[in-house]
Amino acid sequence: MRQNYTRFALRRTGQAIIVVLLAYVFTFFVISVLPGDPVTSTLRNPDNGFTEEEIARIVAYYGLDQPLLVQLWGSLTRFVVGDFGVSLRSNLPVADLIGDALPSTLALAGSALLVAVVLAVLIAFGTQVLPVRYGQGVLRAFPSLFLSVPNFVIGLLLINVFAFGLGLFRIVDPESAWATFFAAVALGIPVSAQIAEVLITNLDHASSQEYASVARSRGLTQRRLFTRHLLKPSALPAVTVLALTVGELLGGSLITEAVFGRSGIGSIVQRAVASQDLPVLQAVVGLAAVVFVLVNLLADLAYPILDPRVDIEGNRKKGGPVIGDADASAPESSSTPSDSPVKEEASIV
Repeated sequence: MRQNYTRFALRRTGQAIIVVLLAYVFTFFVISVLPGDPVTSTLRNPDNGFTEEEIARIVAYYGLDQPLLVQLWGSLTRFVVGDFGVSLRSNLPVADLIGDALPSTLALAGSALLVAVVLAVLIAFGTQVLPVRYGQGVLRAFPSLFLSVPNFVIGLLLINVFAFGLGLFRIVDPESAWATFFAAVALGIPVSAQIAEVLITNLDHASSQEYASVARSRGLTQRRLFTRHLLKPSALPAVTVLALTVGELLGGSLITEAVFGRSGIGSIVQRAVASQDLPVLQAVVGLAAVVFVLVNLLADLAYPILDPRVDIEGNRKKGGPVIGDADASAPESSSTPSDSPVKEEASIV
């Protein structure tokens, strides 16, 4: 089993590396086919103050006088070793610019992810333990409501109520703890809707199984049934959805930073787009691809650990699910096995 998992992990890691490289190559060619020469035009802009000697050195560094494939190879090798070049706008290393702004964006995205997970679990928990009138009618409508409201609208409402109305934070201090919290709430609410939808659907399926009915008949409360026997199998598909929402967190953080006036990757991207600072844009896109692929890789690697029935070789054995199988969240058998944890829990009760 350990050898199989090692081969599986190595195979998935190799696929992730290929995806990142292809994403970078695609971005490079998209930028290369743009009309005109934004790099040279930016360098020769009198407002930037580059001398002819500096322009020649930068052109040689990026290989702009070389064929396109040579430029691609040079750009790709620099990206692999962490050399993102020099900003054409500020004449500073791109790595330094991103390094200064990255902590703010990571704090916002990490907090938003925590808010999304907690909110999704609370909604899913309420749909299972509250009376039907509240759980079915009210809480189940929350994910649709969260998805229909853009995060910048939520952010403006939070600023109006909690900054201008209650004075919990000041918009001139967007990096404070309260400001970060409300920015994370604005970003996390739409993300929580997707996770909650998956959790609710799989909880409904798991709670309708025979082993859940047996557990209830033996005296387990709905809360204990949820926490001990329904949440784990129902959460497995949510791991995949959680990994996919990282892209939404990265994209939404750019808008949220602009709404709350935070200085993060979003502000760097805005300035780079306005000034056609292509090295900065390409570095940000490449790093975003790395983060997205890395998170999805971790989700793939965690799936066999969370559910031993997952076949990491890609073949079904004894009806077990493969990674990404929609049935992975449901127990294999509708009957309660003799060594079922539900039976042990119920016998104690």
